[in-house]
Amino acid sequence: MVDATPELTLGQALRLYLDARNAAMVTARASLRITDTDARALLFIVGNPGTRPTMLREYLGITSAGVTTLIDRLVDRSLVRRDVDPDDRRVNRITATIDMAADPWSELSRFDDDFDVAAGAADQSLVGSSAALLQSLTATTVGTRR
Repeated sequence: MVDATPELTLGQALRLYLDARNAAMVTARASLRITDTDARALLFIVGNPGTRPTMLREYLGITSAGVTTLIDRLVDRSLVRRDVDPDDRRVNRITATIDMAADPWSELSRFDDDFDVAAGAADQSLVGSSAALLQSLTATTVGTRR
């Protein structure tokens, strides 16, 4: 039997993945009534508990005032909390207070978990070389914009 699925370019396959993941994020964003930047910040904070505002500012590429306003919004919505850094009282640490396994984030978590399971079941040499290729392409692409 001939496979009827057309061959995709790497770029097309990546856009397909990003569109599917974004659709899962849109559901969560709509439920929480937060912006795309707020959602990206929240996901970064979830993955980096105790994040310093400077780390978040660098990740998002926004100003210090912008990151302060963003964190204030997330604190006001009880999505994150600010803690004083025990090593430097002048610094805040930001930690998410949401459960990624609970609604509305569960759809995004489920998408990521299912993707990880599928990647775990794939040929690991292919997964490793694909990850290295994506890292290289991303670094090259980002590097050309500076």
